[in-house]
Amino acid sequence: MTVLEIDTGDTAWILVSAAMVLLMTPGLAFFYGGMVRAKSVLNMLMMSIVTMGVVGVLWVIIGYSIAFGNSVGGAGFLGNPLEFLFLNGLMDPEATAGTIPVLVFAGFQSAFAIIAVALISGAVADRMKFSGWVVFSAVWALLVYFPAAHWVFAFSDDSGYTGGFIANQIGALDFAGGTAIHINAGAAALALAIVLRPRLGWGRMPMRPHNLTLVMLGAALLWFGWFGFNAGSAIGANGTAGVAWINTLAGAAAAMLAWLLVERLRDGKATSLGAASGIVAGLVAITPAAASVSPMGALIIGVAGGVACAYAVGLKTKFGYDDSLDVVGVHLVGGLVGTLLIGFLADPASPAPGTGGLFYGGGFAQLGAQAAGAGFVLVYSLVVTFIIAKVLDLIMGLRVPEAAETSGIDTSEHAESGYDLSHVGYSSYGVRQTLIVPTPREDADA
Repeated sequence: MTVLEIDTGDTAWILVSAAMVLLMTPGLAFFYGGMVRAKSVLNMLMMSIVTMGVVGVLWVIIGYSIAFGNSVGGAGFLGNPLEFLFLNGLMDPEATAGTIPVLVFAGFQSAFAIIAVALISGAVADRMKFSGWVVFSAVWALLVYFPAAHWVFAFSDDSGYTGGFIANQIGALDFAGGTAIHINAGAAALALAIVLRPRLGWGRMPMRPHNLTLVMLGAALLWFGWFGFNAGSAIGANGTAGVAWINTLAGAAAAMLAWLLVERLRDGKATSLGAASGIVAGLVAITPAAASVSPMGALIIGVAGGVACAYAVGLKTKFGYDDSLDVVGVHLVGGLVGTLLIGFLADPASPAPGTGGLFYGGGFAQLGAQAAGAGFVLVYSLVVTFIIAKVLDLIMGLRVPEAAETSGIDTSEHAESGYDLSHVGYSSYGVRQTLIVPTPREDADA
């Protein structure tokens, strides 16, 4: 990478952004945790939290090198896994990524890798072994996410560094991860849900969210962290970050309102779950386009993402795959909406490189690039994830026994319960309180 002078303001902003993006994974844990039944909440939280450990370690050892190492053979498919093994050489004060130390950039990107993997867990709530999830998350990160990050986020430069083929040969625009993260995770969620099969009683018994307060808290944390996710992807405290910040606000706000309107017209009620889901759908949709569209374009993408995802969550019932928490309906569909609409709405006045979209006189070239990039990631993730899941299922079994699923995965997998209700009905001294029912007065009718 080209060596530039380090800017302390840019560095400070990316460090803050990295912390904001890392906070999104606990936010996702709350968002998912509130949507499952009470007997599964701890397992749902743990699946996100353990991903921070698994992917965090892998990123330091080899993940960054696969994603941002010099492309092996110049093909743009895989970064050299040995070039930055254990982040070797990144403490060099002359190693920079733009105007920030390259180690800061590596830290920022680590948070992206973590949440990309954690997103998949929502599709397999209530039924996947915790040990199976730990192994799957490690293998998927190595074989799917790290290479995809190289394709999309690694840009070639004039120093001889060769990056990924989607960013450089195809020329698809993905500012902060619509393809590498959301389409990637959504396609993986579909494959994993198919392999694990539906939950017991799915489609026949209610499986309602047990704590909508947690869901809204999670959505709020995700929205907060997403400003670091998108605006931080400018890799500097600059005008591009400002455009991404405003578009992130506009896209999420418009999508929330659009989702609520769909609910009101379709179901008669606007729900808190719909509001939280609409926020996330808008954030997903605007992510790839955050620096390539105008604020008006962001509003359009938000509305399109909110409406599309609100209807897409019903596809699982039609096609018979049990995507427990709608990862496919929100992340795969939302990522596709945002990625493809760049081909129509890319504004030549925006900070992003490339020609304008179809609506700005740019023709079909950018739309074709967007479709090619999205399609390649979708197919690769779907096929490779299906193979990974099938192999792991044969080797170790990925699904908990029926008895464990019925009684609750929290108890069977973690020997814990999310809510200790054993003290209910007892005094602070451990003596059971007696419920005194007044005896009807003899002269009650007097």
